[in-house]
Amino acid sequence: MSGLVGVPYHEVRPRLGRDLSCRELVEVYLGAIEAQDGSVRAYLTVTADQARQEAEALDRRLASGEPLPPLAGMPVALKDNLCTRGVRTTCGSRILEPFVPPYDATAVRRLREAGAVVLGKTNLDEFAMGSSTENSGFGPTRNPWSLEHVPGGSSGGSAAAVAAGEAVAALGSDTGGSIRQPASLCGIVGLKPTYGRVSRYGLVAFASSLDQIGPMTLDVRDCALVLQAISGRDPHDSTSVDVPVPDFLASLEGGVRGVRVGLPAEFFGEGLDPQVREAVLRAVRVLESLGAVVEEVALPTLEYALPTYYLIACAEASSNLARYDGVAYGSRSRRAEDLYTLYARTRAEGFGPEVKRRIMLGTFALSAGYYEGFYKKAQQVRTLVRRDFDRCFQRVDVLATPTSPVAGFRLGERTADPLQMYLADVYTIPVNLAGLPGVSVPCGFADGLPVGLQLVGRPFDEATLLRVAYAYEQATEWHRARAPVLRS
Repeated sequence: MSGLVGVPYHEVRPRLGRDLSCRELVEVYLGAIEAQDGSVRAYLTVTADQARQEAEALDRRLASGEPLPPLAGMPVALKDNLCTRGVRTTCGSRILEPFVPPYDATAVRRLREAGAVVLGKTNLDEFAMGSSTENSGFGPTRNPWSLEHVPGGSSGGSAAAVAAGEAVAALGSDTGGSIRQPASLCGIVGLKPTYGRVSRYGLVAFASSLDQIGPMTLDVRDCALVLQAISGRDPHDSTSVDVPVPDFLASLEGGVRGVRVGLPAEFFGEGLDPQVREAVLRAVRVLESLGAVVEEVALPTLEYALPTYYLIACAEASSNLARYDGVAYGSRSRRAEDLYTLYARTRAEGFGPEVKRRIMLGTFALSAGYYEGFYKKAQQVRTLVRRDFDRCFQRVDVLATPTSPVAGFRLGERTADPLQMYLADVYTIPVNLAGLPGVSVPCGFADGLPVGLQLVGRPFDEATLLRVAYAYEQATEWHRARAPVLRS
């Protein structure tokens, strides 16, 4: 049974109800968590008893002759900023350490309805603010490829869980690259859908105009399966869009002959590790050999995307995180003497340094006298970024770029320099500003650590994005590489 760890779900599924039960599949992954998560530290909460009960209920359904739901028995992990009924949701923050939601996030509910079995909640940078999962109030997660390196962030726990064989798939959230960047650093597939494709209901907000929920999986076919299950209009989320959800699995097989692939020159300049650059360009040449037409395009506003993002994201975080005051839920300071000190001390004790930094930056950007020069200006530049992408997509079908300028860096290497940490998302942030879909797929290694190819598509054209990603994946073997913890 241990040979099931690290095998994509679509390869295991034909065995369910024959020589493999859902309970047996879940036990394999619970065993992997018990054996190695003490080193990787991907999980904050493991719901073993609940997972066993859910798996046994599925087995009873199978025994009665019911047809398999699409994700029957799939062992999944959830980033701990997704609300789960009866299971604590901390957002990686001490201020929410005791919080237990009374409901499931819509994406979580849809996964359960599709038959997925939730193994637990994964670690993240506090309130999803970070690029390394070192900002968690509960300690860092480590990269399964090298325990001395970061797994990326903020969905580092979800990425590490999949890469370490502690889940066959996971959900993450992506505000400025928090699905794609850790997917790249951990050597798995991670997809950020178009803004509005997947309901945000039950996702604890960081920056509401940027946040999206998406799948993290071992390969593109599993990614399409999970995306299919969680997509669609939700009346609980006014920003979810009522557009048809295509059959993502059916769209995988079309190939890339004649597909126009844009190569933005601005993504291959200063700051890009030469080994990463070569791996990504080699991947583009593979697409070209499969019949894609590659041409260079321009995104001149790229240099303004990073400061634009941090103004908008921090401003929205300042507003969203005002609710954590020690009154309604979460932790409360025991040193409060009056209402003001309750607010001040609860927030001072509960929030970590990075969250405090971003709240202060955002509050300043929204303050009287500065709003016009900072927040409003950033929104105007955001429009220019979106227009640059629109111009590119008049000429090409997808864009190909590096996901991250570097492979995984060492734990502690960038914690003292916030700017260097922020630059880890320089290639993913513009995609969030424009609300576009993006996917990272493994495309090689740099100094023994995984490298990801980022593909970016038109709004609500995840089908084309997945088709190109699948064609590349099938022509290479990078997605079959497994982290050392899985090979030991």
